[in-house]
Amino acid sequence: MLQSKIFSKTAKEAPKDEPSKNARLLEQAGYVQKVMAGVYNYLPLGTRVLQKIENLVRQEMSAVGNEVFMPSLHPKENWLATGRWNSVDVLFKIKSIHGFEYALGPTHEEIVAPAARRAINSYRDLPLSVFQIQTKFRDEARAKSGLLRGREFRMKDMYSFHADQADLDRYYAEVTEIYKKVFARLGLKSILTEASGGSFSKYSHEFQVELENGEDTIYICKKCGLAKNKEIFSGPDEQCTNCGKTEWREAQAAEVGNIFKLGTKFTVPFNIKFVDKDGAEQPVLMGCYGIGTTRLMGLIAELFNDSKGLIWPENVAPFQVHLIALQSKDPAAQKSLQKHAETLYKSLQKAGVEVLLDDRDESAGVKFNDADLLGIPWRMVVSEKTLAADSIELKNRAAAEAKLVKINKAAAQFTQ
Repeated sequence: MLQSKIFSKTAKEAPKDEPSKNARLLEQAGYVQKVMAGVYNYLPLGTRVLQKIENLVRQEMSAVGNEVFMPSLHPKENWLATGRWNSVDVLFKIKSIHGFEYALGPTHEEIVAPAARRAINSYRDLPLSVFQIQTKFRDEARAKSGLLRGREFRMKDMYSFHADQADLDRYYAEVTEIYKKVFARLGLKSILTEASGGSFSKYSHEFQVELENGEDTIYICKKCGLAKNKEIFSGPDEQCTNCGKTEWREAQAAEVGNIFKLGTKFTVPFNIKFVDKDGAEQPVLMGCYGIGTTRLMGLIAELFNDSKGLIWPENVAPFQVHLIALQSKDPAAQKSLQKHAETLYKSLQKAGVEVLLDDRDESAGVKFNDADLLGIPWRMVVSEKTLAADSIELKNRAAAEAKLVKINKAAAQFTQ
């Protein structure tokens, strides 16, 4: 991709009306653009990062579920059936000019449960699970923290269906381990955290990541690492559910995922039953499992940065390499620089390396500052000085020093 053609621009200063670091950095670098409180445009670079995150999540979820895509517009009667039309305070409600009423989906139990009725008849059909990655809507009273809490956001939500509690427990434990793997692949140290299960079960679980300005307070067992959410923590004398110890550490954190054992909360209202081995009808049990993908993007930006800008982990960065062609005042030298940069750009692409070419007519200072702000893992520079040595300058975004690499070996740095 040519930097001169991107449908976004960097800014010299971060937006002054954004208190959260992730929003300031992502807006200044041109990854996102604020439309209104809690709603963002994801510009080309931001879309590439989000796609990387979602593809990683999709890869792991595909091992335990079928991918589907469900509507955002929900019929009112489904939400009335579960009793949540008037009890969910963040539910966006819409009334059409024809008098019909709808909800914009904050989650999809009211859609997936009746859909499962056609797929489940016998115990032989169970267990069954489906997931999607889709835009959600929540009428938050106060959208804040940039991408960490929005009114419109992307989420991976998965739903499982089971014949008995033992099978639900088994699958719940399997997903727990997969979630740990997802967050580890994204470079995040997730903390399994007990939270209230509400009317569903004694506990649900959140996956929290320590964050200095995180909006959640959690208490982490010093012995085994299991945590409890502030809402269910009774005090320092409480025993850890996992190891029985009573030594806790308080921390601020941000939630990146949650899982619930729903039981029959959503299957009974829609009369979802199965015939067991004895020929008797039984209610189906459900579980649900969520990961906020745009929230993950915000959290990664919040955690991986320095005073100069973003520092993306390599597996979610928009590009592997930021190729910078410096300018020369000498026309012949400038022509040579441009030719070498374009040749290198094409050779990197041919080798399967994702590369952004800064082909703009800007000073070295502007290009280097923007490269640091964008946070692409590797910076590759073509200049009169490097060409004199038949080389390019290569620098990792998180490193202090650069090194010279022969220009004919540049692509091999990323394909070995």
